[in-house]
Amino acid sequence: MSPARVLSLVPPMTQLNTPYPSTAYLTGFLRQHGFEAHQRDLALTLVLSLLSVPGLQELRALALQQASTTTLPAQAQTFLTHYERHEQCIARVVAFLQGDDPTLAHRINTRNFLPEGQRFATLDHYLGDDADPLYWAFGALGLQDRARHLATLYLNDLADVLREVVDPRFEFVRYAERLATAQPHFDGLAEALAAPPHLIDRKLAELTLQALEQTQPDVVLLSVPFPGSVYGALRIAQTIKAKQPDTPVVLGGGFVNTELRALSEPRLFDYVDYVTLDAGERPLLALLEHLGGKRSRQRLVRTFWRDEQQAVKYTNFHEPDIAFEAVGTPTWDGLPTRQYLSLLDMLNPMNRLWSDGRWNKLTVAHGCYWKKCSFCDVSLDYIGRYETASATTLVDRIEAIVAETGQTGFHFVDEAAPPKALKALAEELLRRRVSISWWGNVRFEKTFTPQLCELLAQSGCIAISGGLEVASDRLLKLMNKGVSVEQVARVTKAFADAGVLVHAYLMYGFPTQTVQDTVDALEYVRQLFENGCVHSGFFHRFACTVHSPVGQRPQDYGITLLPLPEGRFAQNDVGFVDPTGTDHDAMGRALKKGIYNFMHGIGVEEDVRRWFDVRVPKPTVKRGHIARALQQG
Repeated sequence: MSPARVLSLVPPMTQLNTPYPSTAYLTGFLRQHGFEAHQRDLALTLVLSLLSVPGLQELRALALQQASTTTLPAQAQTFLTHYERHEQCIARVVAFLQGDDPTLAHRINTRNFLPEGQRFATLDHYLGDDADPLYWAFGALGLQDRARHLATLYLNDLADVLREVVDPRFEFVRYAERLATAQPHFDGLAEALAAPPHLIDRKLAELTLQALEQTQPDVVLLSVPFPGSVYGALRIAQTIKAKQPDTPVVLGGGFVNTELRALSEPRLFDYVDYVTLDAGERPLLALLEHLGGKRSRQRLVRTFWRDEQQAVKYTNFHEPDIAFEAVGTPTWDGLPTRQYLSLLDMLNPMNRLWSDGRWNKLTVAHGCYWKKCSFCDVSLDYIGRYETASATTLVDRIEAIVAETGQTGFHFVDEAAPPKALKALAEELLRRRVSISWWGNVRFEKTFTPQLCELLAQSGCIAISGGLEVASDRLLKLMNKGVSVEQVARVTKAFADAGVLVHAYLMYGFPTQTVQDTVDALEYVRQLFENGCVHSGFFHRFACTVHSPVGQRPQDYGITLLPLPEGRFAQNDVGFVDPTGTDHDAMGRALKKGIYNFMHGIGVEEDVRRWFDVRVPKPTVKRGHIARALQQG
């Protein structure tokens, strides 16, 4: 059999500002092994199709049809009222967000060019300067950024119209994610997929057929990193099966790896033929050999399939994974790298990096070198199997990617990039005089000395994020995080002093966390901002997963797990009973309100109890605690 033609697809929705890297890795790897591999980003092309003059014309026709029988919601009514302005400006706004028409910023900033809907009402909440509600964020000179923020609000207005007129589940990032997130039953997805296709479904089907026509694949791979990609992936698969029923369709990606490990739902295989787990290189090679008649089905690797009796089978013939050093260089060939949209949604310096700008996503090492945190999926391959590549190999990949894309910005997507590997990478970049800008995630451990932080900054490091989680030494020890609050303060200060933007991931609702713990955590965070250690942060609610130490040994953490609902589809999050009885919803409101204001320099010197809407005890953390820790360090 001649080398198979393999088509890898990114389904809606992932990111709009830069390609999701899974298909780039697989395409590069498969080409290295002699396959004719292609890739397409149907998430981006779907959005560009919707946000075009023909797309808006179809949306208008549907809105008018609905208006003839019922009262339209507010955003849809506003859309129809100002439709001519929408048709006039949509192509220019998209081009501006793609970086092709920067002078349009002047017109956008007049606030007379874009038809403004309800999303622009948020500007009224900002404290203005001379009636300019964005002056605090962009000043007098932030022309491009200000316009990009306004243009992003405009696209969000149109997304609201799509929700009101076409599909209430539509999102630019998390499309219909509730159909898949922790859903033990397939019924919701099956019902949605059986419904008559609407405008968005039809456009996605057209784009799928175009990709098939252009590449003529023997096998199609669907990469599903998030629950918000599952519905789109299965609509794509549905189209493929209707057009080319004999073309094998393979499902994989982060969602599959975490939520479908106990898969036994046969209806999923009405849409796909195979489901693979964990790193895709070895399972794909085995599967392609099987499809080429060179390997029996009993020798597939980490693969689900459905037999003739409609039963789901799992085969895992033991073979070593492809070494991280040998997976090859990802390629973006086939992806529209010049058409991604640089959005500016949240006025937060770290969140901005996620949605604004074209970043080449690359991995420094596979897995996590620490792999001990009790809230993390340490039992799964993407965390538990730690492998590195040499600095020479990494910089070779970086140079190849820059040569292909023309872009020198890199996002290292590791769970926690190893300090030893980052040091070697920085030295190799400087030795070879390779100039890039990069950012990524680390553990705030003591290895990151001021000298190492300065070296990383010299090599192009512009931002670092890391998990402080619950800012409590007791809970950090229970989490097996391997850091203390004082150590985090010294490391983050070292990065900040080197000119690196520092973002802290924070958590609330961890087992046994009390109200006092929460108040103390916010006081620690306040002091980190006060002392210039961190510039940005975000609190998220702890979720217990079945693959984490907490989910596997709940008794060690003082909680009782609730029974998992019976079902044959997704399993990941598991409920639990915490005997402390803390109202974490009330705590979360205060934490998010406090950190939002700290990021804008508001209330940094005040009592943290002001942010709580319920009565809470005063902090037990002494004021000046972080300052003293920095002096001692």
